[in-house]
Amino acid sequence: MNYLLPGFRRGLTLTLLWLGSMLVLPLILLILTALQLEAGEIMQIISSPQVVASILLSFKMAFIAMGVNLLFGFVLAWILVRYDFFGKKLVDALIDLPFALPTAVAGIALASLYSANGLFGGLLARIGVQIAYTPSGIALALIFVSLPFVVRAVQPVLATLDPSYEEAAAILGASKLTRLRRILVPALLPALISGAGMGFARSLGEYGSVIFIAGNVPLVSEIAPLIIMSKLDLYDVRGASVVALLMLLISFLIILLINRLQWAFSKRFIQVS
Repeated sequence: MNYLLPGFRRGLTLTLLWLGSMLVLPLILLILTALQLEAGEIMQIISSPQVVASILLSFKMAFIAMGVNLLFGFVLAWILVRYDFFGKKLVDALIDLPFALPTAVAGIALASLYSANGLFGGLLARIGVQIAYTPSGIALALIFVSLPFVVRAVQPVLATLDPSYEEAAAILGASKLTRLRRILVPALLPALISGAGMGFARSLGEYGSVIFIAGNVPLVSEIAPLIIMSKLDLYDVRGASVVALLMLLISFLIILLINRLQWAFSKRFIQVS
């Protein structure tokens, strides 16, 4: 058999070894550590009200952050691609700031801004709105750290999109809303889903920026990664592994569904084109 690239077998072997050591082996060790507990102990951990509440809160806030970033990430990508304005390159560079900024620094900055005596928090407190040390603070932190994923997924696709379809629709009398709904959104939907999936995955595992603004009140504003860290601090590695494995399984199913949707919409768009 002829291969497009030289050394295919060797490259494939190295790739599989790398993936095995970086992904598969840690996962196997996590499963083995969790299975050191009895079935009754595992059920007791995952059915604990504190664990259930933290997992539900983590997924709820991650979905909220994903929804907000889908909207504003699309708007930001649209502005950066379709408009020229003073400071455009600076804004484009700022989009990647959450990638470079240490998450703990981001959490401290957000907590300082949105606390009751902060710049934004003080203004919101006057109308009875509290962001810091509530679940709203968690959503805010997750929005901050996951926004670049949507923007960077949509931006290159939008930049390479053929404008002739929009021009033809405009000539035929289609309104801006119709062009957006019937032309742009279907073409960008796979990229939107991809960016949303990556942002969602990042939000689920976020820890550093959240703990400074969440308040970490059990059953109220305590996220699953904090439960895991708390168990590790108590040297309960098995219990932490159980919670981590449960989070991993649920996350995998959701991300698998997101990837399935992306594939389906991509295939549909190709067929329509």
